[in-house]
Amino acid sequence: MNKKKIINDPVYGFISIPSGFIFDLIQHPYFQRLRYIKQVSMTHLVYPGALHTRFQHALGAMHLMSLAIETLRSKAITITPEEEEAVLSAILLHDIGHGPFSHSLEQTLVEGVSHELLSALMMDELNLTFGGRLDLAITIFNNRYPKKFLHQLVSGQLDIDRMDYLSRDSFFTGVSEGVISFDRIIKMLNVIDNELVVEQKGIYSVEKFLIARRLMYWQVYLHKTVLSAEQMLLKILQRAKELYENGTSLFAAPSLEHFLRNKITRENFTEDVSHLVHFSRLDDTDILSAVKTWAHHSDDILSMLCSRLMARALYHTELFGTAPKEGQVDDLKNRAVTFFGIDASKVDYYVWTQSIENSAYEPNASNIKILMKDDSIQDIAEASDLSNLETLSKKVQKFAVSFPKELLTVS
Repeated sequence: MNKKKIINDPVYGFISIPSGFIFDLIQHPYFQRLRYIKQVSMTHLVYPGALHTRFQHALGAMHLMSLAIETLRSKAITITPEEEEAVLSAILLHDIGHGPFSHSLEQTLVEGVSHELLSALMMDELNLTFGGRLDLAITIFNNRYPKKFLHQLVSGQLDIDRMDYLSRDSFFTGVSEGVISFDRIIKMLNVIDNELVVEQKGIYSVEKFLIARRLMYWQVYLHKTVLSAEQMLLKILQRAKELYENGTSLFAAPSLEHFLRNKITRENFTEDVSHLVHFSRLDDTDILSAVKTWAHHSDDILSMLCSRLMARALYHTELFGTAPKEGQVDDLKNRAVTFFGIDASKVDYYVWTQSIENSAYEPNASNIKILMKDDSIQDIAEASDLSNLETLSKKVQKFAVSFPKELLTVS
């Protein structure tokens, strides 16, 4: 069987699958599942083109990793064929543990279980399937390999993952502020003492990368309407779990019902592989089919939330620089109780608050290092003459209040 396939990617053009083993990883059901998980969750409700998937992102990241390996080898950095296959496998599988609608449901269907942990568990299962072929990839993924730059390419503040998702998400949303010079950044990569650095000539491309990341977060990922839709989806699943706890069964695919009916924790995942099997069968279609069906359920709260989400009659969301005053939120809740005629104990399904935060660069976490012309190494914040880079390093926190739009006209 010919496994050297060529894929036409809308962002990069033709990309190739470099080996038969990589092809086999892509063909595995764990990876094929990513075809049915949106890369940016509910963002398509604001930017209609944002319907791309984790599958596309993983392939794109693999392609950029191939370019990075080619660049580093051209600068006499030794990367063996085994290391190449391992780091390509690691970047290909880095998001394999994402649940339906990506980040949106991490804390609803499962408690205290991150997609990073699930990715690690699924990689371990794949390693068993492929007879230990992923040993080195897992070592690199977990940052236990002496050549630290290989892990930094997979996970860091200037990693291949971020380069692809910024390029891809800006392409599909049409938000030009997210466009980065990924090709120039990759060409400027180098390695000093087994650590990834960027040559000084690439400093402006890195600055633009950091600014683009900040703008994409506020304009796309943390857009107030996206926040509204994602929180509505969380509330829907919260209500579904509450109904199950009270003895009410709902239409759901078997694996979705498994997580709605049972309280699954981090310990459960690590102790019993059956939970991982159920998780590996979940994707966006399971959630969407349930939401469409629940829109006609007899439970008023569940049907209201589901029908509004399907019709894009989303809750109104306001963002504030400081925490909203308690009286302001209480007033909205009192209005909701009166207007919708609901019990006060259920008002949190109608009015809620959340805090969000973002920083484009964190100086103390896997710093972006610049190789200066005199061969010294400087942090990007020190090397840059961009006056607002220090501002980009600060964590910005905002607060959101969401409620049905009808309450805007109720006094």
